[in-house]
Amino acid sequence: NARFAAGKTINCDLTKQVKETSTQQSPIAVIVGCIDSRVPPEMVFDQRLGDIFAARIAGNFVNTDILGSLEFATAAAGAKLIVVLGHTECGAIKGAVDDVKLGNLTSMLTNIRPSLAKLNYSGVPSSKDKALVQKVADQNAKDAAAMIMSKSLVIAGLVKDGKVKIVSAMHDLSTGKISFFA
Repeated sequence: NARFAAGKTINCDLTKQVKETSTQQSPIAVIVGCIDSRVPPEMVFDQRLGDIFAARIAGNFVNTDILGSLEFATAAAGAKLIVVLGHTECGAIKGAVDDVKLGNLTSMLTNIRPSLAKLNYSGVPSSKDKALVQKVADQNAKDAAAMIMSKSLVIAGLVKDGKVKIVSAMHDLSTGKISFFA
């Protein structure tokens, strides 16, 4: 990520990479990230095609479908690292804070609201409160990482055996830098 943030990427020959990965892949990691167009995992980690799996969903939360994808990436395809990657100024987090009601989005945002509840916020939550939005984004990334362990016996077993590691992180849209949580 340091190369990406500094504007010195080295993995950008896509035509060559398409040819090299057309018959096989062996990603080292799987990233659970938001669908935000400003946070493409391959680019922010300066990786090539075939280097990482990317599971993207608004608000980077974990559900059964994402868990199945993570189990494939780790148990079947051999990825050794799961990164839950949140980002600053996340629209899904803002929507959850504001309790937006809009079609299927309403149901989707219920996956993020428990992270807000954990903060014991007093008052009426608002996405205009940037500090609150960031605290929810941080908590949401941490919660998603914890949920992987509690909801997937397959991945929990791989972690217990030392074959897979799970971390959560935050991408800063203004700097491009990624900070990992302890």
